[in-house]
Amino acid sequence: MAQSKEKNKEARLETMRHSASHIMAEAVLSIFPNTKFGIGPAIEDGFYYDFDLPRTLTPDDLPLIENKMKEIITANLIFNREEVTREEARQLFATQPYKLELIDELLDDKVSIYRQGSFIDLCRGPHVSATGEIKAFKLVSIAGAYWRGDEHHPMLQRIYGVAFDTLTILDGHLTRLKEAAQRDHRKLGRELDLFSIRDEFGPGLVLWHPKGAIIRRAIEDFWKDEHVKRDYEIVYTPHLARMDLWQTSGHLDFYLGYLYSPIDVEGQKYIVKPMNCLGHILIYQTKLRSYRDLPIRYAELGTVYRYERSGVLHGLSRVRGFTQDDAHIFCRLDQLEAEVIGVLDLALFMIDVFDFKNYQLLLSTRPEKYAGTPEVWEEATDTLRRALEYSKLNYEIDPGEGVFYGPKIDIKFESALGKAWQGPTIQVDFNLPPRFNVTYIGEDGQEHTVVMVHRTVLGSMERFLATLIEHYGGAFPLWLAPVQVRIIPIADRHLEYARKLEAELKDEGIRAEIDARAERMNPKIRQAQLEKIPYMLVVGDKEVATATISVRQRRREQQVIQSFADFKSHAKAAIAGKTNELE
Repeated sequence: MAQSKEKNKEARLETMRHSASHIMAEAVLSIFPNTKFGIGPAIEDGFYYDFDLPRTLTPDDLPLIENKMKEIITANLIFNREEVTREEARQLFATQPYKLELIDELLDDKVSIYRQGSFIDLCRGPHVSATGEIKAFKLVSIAGAYWRGDEHHPMLQRIYGVAFDTLTILDGHLTRLKEAAQRDHRKLGRELDLFSIRDEFGPGLVLWHPKGAIIRRAIEDFWKDEHVKRDYEIVYTPHLARMDLWQTSGHLDFYLGYLYSPIDVEGQKYIVKPMNCLGHILIYQTKLRSYRDLPIRYAELGTVYRYERSGVLHGLSRVRGFTQDDAHIFCRLDQLEAEVIGVLDLALFMIDVFDFKNYQLLLSTRPEKYAGTPEVWEEATDTLRRALEYSKLNYEIDPGEGVFYGPKIDIKFESALGKAWQGPTIQVDFNLPPRFNVTYIGEDGQEHTVVMVHRTVLGSMERFLATLIEHYGGAFPLWLAPVQVRIIPIADRHLEYARKLEAELKDEGIRAEIDARAERMNPKIRQAQLEKIPYMLVVGDKEVATATISVRQRRREQQVIQSFADFKSHAKAAIAGKTNELE
């Protein structure tokens, strides 16, 4: 009953938000009479509409559009649905090229339209009864969007809005949006000098700056250490591979739209790899394997390349080149469940280390397009289900969302803002091993096909870094912070002591630097806080005379006098233990 009520509420909100997009379209048309309309769907928490306008919108335009929307809502116009013939629809939208394109693609002879007042839109609905039912909304942003997400099509202007049942809920959401804007990884990436994406280099291709590279290296080193502890073997594979390899795997059939054009090398076609799995298979095949050798676990931080349209690229979270924290397990069928349990344990350990408190597990089942037989899929899905139940983990079924070669477990974790991010994934594969004849010699002396597990425990490094930046708001825990300690001498005469402290910290592997600018102490402290540096060590006459330091944490105003030896010892322990603050 509770689930039914929740679904009804979601359906009602979606209908209301969709109606709000039509009201916004009418408002825009009244202000800009020559507007050409794209589409205007409901989305999570709100709605948007794409417009081809005579000029570029600015944030100052949003209040004007909002006021016009309020007039339409106050008028309480009825939403009327009509069905017209395809030809009648063409006449109604004769000056709307984007609508005409949509009409030409419809298969039905009848076309559904909606009217509110004098405004008409091509739409299947449903909608609320009248405009007056829209109670609490706000237009929040403007963005560029290619028509139908294709960079070869015109760039339209997209207006985003949010809508809720009450003003109280709306105000709470706007507060969260403000916090989200402050934590946006693209904004913080610029401010903290972590990374950049330059059109000159290529959209969707990330340039890691020194500070961002420090964070990434710390995560990668931790990742490698934890995998070695669990008997994974680290491997490396090239960025290019012959195209016929991907034909054998089935990727050319199932992922053609995401693959880059082949490169001709001495009469052979190569492509940049979209996956790491085939390289691991070929490493496995370099020698005859016995049942005693299994399981074999290969792990790689492997960079892959997939074509994403420019319209969907988004900072680090949606890119064209990314590094998977990839691993592939080759095992016997009787070992499979234990291997999946082991991956779940590692994935949840990783989530805990990075301080994600809430997460959701999804068991994704067979999609419409798949390789293999239904019987094989059922066996793989049952194995994943048993592993989840053995681990006493709550999960939901995600029907039809498996990858083409097998079912999977996805773990989505929530950032500090409650935003869900795709993280670990565990995929059982009964299909690639027979395609490549990946086998082992069993106890009976016969050849048997291995079972293969594809898995990541962080996802891509790019998306995971985007998640972490927003989760921590750029204030990384001590072990990840690019600069862990900023030493602030009060005057030039304290520089020698500051350099001695810096050298000792660096000798212990602690990332420290001195602010030697000819500035007063308070601006130096303020700058360190803006850079979100965990610890500031202020040194003046008293500290030099007593061989102490004045310690200030980034989140606290007071400074604490402490011996340098104690601080150094506690900092080393906190970094090693991956805790957020010194004890």
